[in-house]
Amino acid sequence: MVMAVSFTRYGRLYYLDPGAHSPKVGDKVLVPTDSGPEVAECVWAPQWVSEDIGGLPECAGAATDEHLARDETNRRRRAEGRSIAKRLIRKHELPMKVIGVDFLDTDNVFKIYFTAPNRVDFRALVRDLARGIKARVELRQVGPRDEARLQGGIGPCGRDLCCATFLKDFEPVSVRMAKEQDLPVNPLRIAGACGRLMCCLKYEHPLYVKAHERMPALGSRVDTPNGPGQVVGRNVPSDKVTVRLASGGRCSCPSASVCSPRQQHEAMYDDPAATAPSDDDDT
Repeated sequence: MVMAVSFTRYGRLYYLDPGAHSPKVGDKVLVPTDSGPEVAECVWAPQWVSEDIGGLPECAGAATDEHLARDETNRRRRAEGRSIAKRLIRKHELPMKVIGVDFLDTDNVFKIYFTAPNRVDFRALVRDLARGIKARVELRQVGPRDEARLQGGIGPCGRDLCCATFLKDFEPVSVRMAKEQDLPVNPLRIAGACGRLMCCLKYEHPLYVKAHERMPALGSRVDTPNGPGQVVGRNVPSDKVTVRLASGGRCSCPSASVCSPRQQHEAMYDDPAATAPSDDDDT
């Protein structure tokens, strides 16, 4: 049994073992963390999954009124810390942008995440923040990908950003992956909300690599049902190739119809004349 929760609306999903509890979508539940149980919203009710998943933290039960009041107080403290941090950054005239704020009430610690074009000397800012917020303050600089993950948003596909919902680790993405998927090497077309290459280029890359090993290469000469020609394009999702015919014009054919090993296989096993026994055979 697996359930999913989120600490913020449309935020990253965290998977839990429901244990003996059966929360419904929208219920407030307790999630064990390093700083104690925290309140989160159930966005995926407990259900059976086919995979054998182990090591998931167990849901600590439904949130009580006391937990909800503590969570609301922490929310107000985070909003207060963000407002004070922005005001003091303007006062110190630092090139910083506040991205996110975490507050650990058990330790009375604020963690403020920010972006900046270069390294920033914020020692004086930290002292003023500690006096203004009346808590210990930690400033952490993050990169463009972490900025998109913390802020959230909508990607070019029209869905919530992968990094802000389910993606846990940032895997390396290269321009070569875009080229192998026949995508235009245009930053405006292959860049995500963070300005870096889209993480989803990694998802289908293994599929394209295997398909290109199986499909005829660009420029190769092939035989099609419409006659011989040269491969000028490949469409991996539809498993088709575009062939410029020697007689003129183009045709879009399934890759299997122009692949010689497949044709040889069909000629050997699918041709009745090739498989039917002759009258001279003794068996």
